[in-house]
Amino acid sequence: MAIEIKAPTFPESVADGTVATWHKKPGEAVKRDELIVDIETDKVVMEVLAEADGVLTEIVKNEGDTVLSGELLGKLDAGATASAPAAAAPAEAPAAPAAPAAAGEEAILAPAARKLAEENGIAVDSLAGTGKGGRVTKEDVVAAIEGKNAAPAPAAKPAAPAAAAPIFAAGDRVEKRVPMTRLRAKVAERLVEAQSSMAMLTTFNEVNMKPIMELRAKYKDLFEKKHDGVRLGFMSFFVKAATEALKRQPGVNASIDGNDIVYHGYQDVGVAVSSDRGLVVPVLRNAEQMSLAEIEGTINAFGKKAKAGKLTIEEMTGGTFTISNGGVFGSLLSTPIVNPPQTAILGMHKIQERPMAVNGQVVILPMMYLALSYDHRLIDGKEAVTFLVTLKDLLEDPARLLLDI
Repeated sequence: MAIEIKAPTFPESVADGTVATWHKKPGEAVKRDELIVDIETDKVVMEVLAEADGVLTEIVKNEGDTVLSGELLGKLDAGATASAPAAAAPAEAPAAPAAPAAAGEEAILAPAARKLAEENGIAVDSLAGTGKGGRVTKEDVVAAIEGKNAAPAPAAKPAAPAAAAPIFAAGDRVEKRVPMTRLRAKVAERLVEAQSSMAMLTTFNEVNMKPIMELRAKYKDLFEKKHDGVRLGFMSFFVKAATEALKRQPGVNASIDGNDIVYHGYQDVGVAVSSDRGLVVPVLRNAEQMSLAEIEGTINAFGKKAKAGKLTIEEMTGGTFTISNGGVFGSLLSTPIVNPPQTAILGMHKIQERPMAVNGQVVILPMMYLALSYDHRLIDGKEAVTFLVTLKDLLEDPARLLLDI
């Protein structure tokens, strides 16, 4: 029985997808729930699984093709089994060698190949290229030299004029051209859109991380034991402090929809996570209701899913505010770009010891720069600065988070 393999149903926020990888070829057997093909969208890679045991009979959409929601990708013969390999056929005649460059057409040589040909008296225009686009590789020259040594010496010919020496050192200057992934293309599009459509501005502050570091050092073992191996990190403190600051400055948690301002009565905080496909931003739903352990556990799960490419579109859509931690890569200071339709993003940075003046004394403290980029069309400087000051006060005195003061 023939079964149609169709693209997944995309949510409204995803217009189409691209066939990323076929994991099976026509004629190969597949098992029920086995991965057949990956569909890459602007946000995630969606997996298409086999509906039944059988054999893949046809591929309709090849890798790189654009597909719409529910569009036919291929066909599966349910219940069929892959045929046994046929008896060994007589050895095929060796493939005809590639033709040398046409008369008057100069062969394309890698620098190392050209140098080797000149050293061994091999005429460039007599070489047949087996590389991409007819490029003559070093291996082609080696084969020509071996053929020359094995063949009887040809009649003497006038010496060919010496080729011009390469203007760079010997050795292949390799370039690799790959298409931009849909995720990277979408990120680029949104970043350019944000910078061209927003009145974006960034304000800075700094926070003394010593109180949180001391609190974490004191309770991290007990915290991990109490919460089944969930480790206490810094991000949970920042998320909790941010949700409290967002309550006090609701404009920072709002968004612009046309000529309307949408104020959100909840805090869905996106947390930027690095993956092999690029930066993704899964969302902590109702972060204001989550405990430190719930925040840390969810972020850890998001990180594992991101590395495995298992994040769902639902986990990455929405969000009223975003936190990006460039400090894990060593960034000391940056100006993050707002993710529309949000109107603000918080940038965390590297913790670095610096001499600070405290009560007239110079003290070495672990300091972190904070950056808040915001849309000045909605958020005034006073709101942005007040937000950062609130965040700073809560982080430098973590007890205020528990006491709600």
